[in-house]
Amino acid sequence: MKRMTKIIILILIGFLSPLKALALPSPEDIPEEVLRAEIITSARSPLDNQPLTAAEYALLEEQLATSIYPPQINPKIRQLIALRRLQKLLQILIPFYR
Repeated sequence: MKRMTKIIILILIGFLSPLKALALPSPEDIPEEVLRAEIITSARSPLDNQPLTAAEYALLEEQLATSIYPPQINPKIRQLIALRRLQKLLQILIPFYR
């Protein structure tokens, strides 16, 4: 009987205690909507990681998007990508392959 009353008291304390909002982000965390709306005034080049101004970055992005040549990839990396694609294909065809 004493055990049952202890359990009931613990349950009541649990329901009556103030609930904390554990799912909320910390106050220092900047919301994603604010980060998306931020104006970027400085950037780094995706080619050589050099600092660029916003105008230079926009020009470089436009040049990269309109380039008719595909980006140059190291042959070793190209081979690794091809092997990884082959591995994924084999995993589909032979499920127990690993």
